[in-house]
Amino acid sequence: MEYGASFSLHEGMNFGRPKAAQRANPLKIQKGAAAPVRRSLVIFDLDGTLLNTLEDLAGSVNHALRKEGFPPRSVEEIRGFIGNGIDRLLRQSAPEYCSEEKFRNLKEAFREHYVLHAADTTLPYPGIPQLLDELHREGYILAVISNKKDSAVRSLCSSLLPPLFHAVLGEKANIPRKPAPDMVFHTADVLKIPLRQALYVGDSDVDILTAQNAGIPCLSVTWGYRTKQQLLLAGAKKTVDSPAEILQFLSSAERTV
Repeated sequence: MEYGASFSLHEGMNFGRPKAAQRANPLKIQKGAAAPVRRSLVIFDLDGTLLNTLEDLAGSVNHALRKEGFPPRSVEEIRGFIGNGIDRLLRQSAPEYCSEEKFRNLKEAFREHYVLHAADTTLPYPGIPQLLDELHREGYILAVISNKKDSAVRSLCSSLLPPLFHAVLGEKANIPRKPAPDMVFHTADVLKIPLRQALYVGDSDVDILTAQNAGIPCLSVTWGYRTKQQLLLAGAKKTVDSPAEILQFLSSAERTV
């Protein structure tokens, strides 16, 4: 599957709320009854949710820091910096006295190293391939959105995950990054699925905010780069401790968060 190809017709469009979501008719229910919601679209974050990329990201960050003469960061420090894209990751990793020229060199050194070492140790979290297979068999539409560079997202998805995604989207110049909701809106629009049928799955405060800004529910996974306590403090409404719990949630009678 050529990940990302489905987005080519929509380059340069106005990324407002999807028309599909605007056209969606609310369910007619009796007063006091809960609306049954069929979540047909599952949108996943990538780093810390589907793939454990921490060691390879840390390796490339510290390679770049050393090349520019800066002290390295611990893996645990870098864990806390992940989630807002490479620029934010590198700015938090670099010392405060890093000049703009040094930062440009740092970013270039990171990119050169990461493109060669992005999959040295990166693997899907246990149970993720099985989860994706089962969701696909049950008819769910699957998508990935990430603040990682678009080409890196597509490369990692195609090489390390089953080819089951209907849309894969990474950082692009014309689409604001998470926690802005535009990537969610764009994905739902391209796939022609109303937002009310979407569920977001991620591992960070950025993901919680993204789902909130898009007006869709979020499942927060506890195996990624934030602890359960950090997720709850960030406003998580529902946490899951294993991929199997995602399937259980979707299979349950109550599908709202």
